[in-house]
Amino acid sequence: MDLNDTIPYTNMEWIQLIVALAILLIGFLVIKITMRVLRGILERTRLPRLLVDFLLRVLNVLLYVVLLLAFLGALGFEVGSALLALSAIIGLVLGFGLQDTMMNFFSGVWLALVRPIEKDEWVSVNGFSGRINAIGIMSTEMITADNVYITLPNKTVWGSPITNNSRMPTRRVDVSVGISYSGDINKAINVAMDLMSRHPKVLKDPAPAVAFTSLGDSAVSIVLRAWTNNGDYWDVMGDMTKGVVEAFNKEGIEIPFPQLDVHTKD
Repeated sequence: MDLNDTIPYTNMEWIQLIVALAILLIGFLVIKITMRVLRGILERTRLPRLLVDFLLRVLNVLLYVVLLLAFLGALGFEVGSALLALSAIIGLVLGFGLQDTMMNFFSGVWLALVRPIEKDEWVSVNGFSGRINAIGIMSTEMITADNVYITLPNKTVWGSPITNNSRMPTRRVDVSVGISYSGDINKAINVAMDLMSRHPKVLKDPAPAVAFTSLGDSAVSIVLRAWTNNGDYWDVMGDMTKGVVEAFNKEGIEIPFPQLDVHTKD
């Protein structure tokens, strides 16, 4: 087979196909290496990590578009025609979805610049809670506590209130518990304070406290308030919830069940 022969059923020579495939393979490798080098350079700057990811994603798409055009040109297609067709497709997309597309794009830019959220932070937004994985060109990626992958349109994230549970270095743990009206309230307070003060992950400053929240139908409601480092929040929450029940039972402090007295009249 001569490389200058024409491929059956086409007007393309074998040499054109080989060159085009070589361009495709080499271009693919060059893009991979380029993106890796650029990531290393950008990560050494002071740019936010999410902004670095966002810029790299946009550049990655552009480079693959250029590679595709080079591949088509090597096959003998008119690149100008391909550009014209691509422009027509882009124009059609923009014509039908310009508003949403541009809003998602610029919302992603603002999210990366203003940084109300960062990669690996735990946030709640638009009814969803999870760990931020990335901000893409059009959507924000989130991983929930049960390892479910969620994508939210950037405009939805930017246009909604964001609760960032990871941003502050400390958090307050609130554990509510009820005490019987016939119980010793002062003793309950002392037991709760002792429980919090002895926990190694509860901070001394701000100091832990016990507050009364309500007088219920069958119990006086109090809340244990203990400050801890953000990363220790769930450990302290679990320990306090379990510990207060065990401590009250040990000290004979009744945690009453909800009850209703019904009086019947003959």
